[in-house]
Amino acid sequence: MLFFKNKKAQERPSKTINLHPLTLPELNEQIKKRVGLIEQEFTNGFNFIKTKNKTVSFFGSARTLPDEKEYIDARTLAGEISKLGYAVVTGGGPGIMEAANRGAFEQKGLSLGLTIELPMEQVVNPYMNEDLNFKYFFARKVALTYAAEAYVYFPGGFGTLDELFEILTLVQTNKIEPVPVILFGTHFWCPLKDFLIKHLQSTGKISDTDMHLFIITDSIEEVVEIIKNTPERAAH
Repeated sequence: MLFFKNKKAQERPSKTINLHPLTLPELNEQIKKRVGLIEQEFTNGFNFIKTKNKTVSFFGSARTLPDEKEYIDARTLAGEISKLGYAVVTGGGPGIMEAANRGAFEQKGLSLGLTIELPMEQVVNPYMNEDLNFKYFFARKVALTYAAEAYVYFPGGFGTLDELFEILTLVQTNKIEPVPVILFGTHFWCPLKDFLIKHLQSTGKISDTDMHLFIITDSIEEVVEIIKNTPERAAH
């Protein structure tokens, strides 16, 4: 039995939700459409990346502003990497993605973006020679992490950490070849390393060798040397 505090509340019309469950044929049709789109996005992503001889993928916060040191460092580093003949690949958005694309673009290098459709207005940076748009985050992530010679992570949020641990897991489980995973910014990444040592390594949840799957640095010169001495991936 329902009780109302006053007559006005009692007279208030109830909200109804009109649900129309899909029939089995409609469900099958939706599955076919989605699987077809996912397959097309994977194919387009692989074809987009595989034509590039050497790539370095950059990750980091979309909220980093152009006057921040992290933006400036990402822009400078991408420019230096571009001079070595590497294509710079990002998610094509603002922040660190824009900084990396901008650095490569300004050095006349190949600046690539794998953009994503969002419910709100999409923000795409203007510093890309080529770009490819995705509907699904997971398909885009696979393309971003496909066959790069190195992965560079600047400070970021959930997306950056998701992409970082994806690569570390793939290397740890021998699903991809060991490649340089470079975490730029000791102030941000060293506390994460301390957490991994204290809560994962010390309790046996990861091995001692897993702590050597990544490099933390503040040095643009060190990153350039690491990438310069990295062999080209056969997967291209």
